[in-house]
Amino acid sequence: MPNTKGAKKRLRQSIVRRDRNRTQKTRFRHSLTKFRKAVSGNNLDEAKELMVATSRLLDKAAAKGIIHPNKAARLKSRMSHLVVARSS
Repeated sequence: MPNTKGAKKRLRQSIVRRDRNRTQKTRFRHSLTKFRKAVSGNNLDEAKELMVATSRLLDKAAAKGIIHPNKAARLKSRMSHLVVARSS
């Protein structure tokens, strides 16, 4: 438990930030899951739309420091490879 006034404030701030970050992470994880289901079901049109939307979510999360920028790039690369592999 925090003892000083400043430590109490930091605790409040970290709780708010944790909830905000958790929401963003959940959002792009769910989007990735929808994308993977669309690819596995050979629904390429939907997969391409979901890829664009998920890429935006990943970029936003990386810009806000929720995930590492290299992780966002890696996930986007893997998504595009899946779409290309299924379309050919």
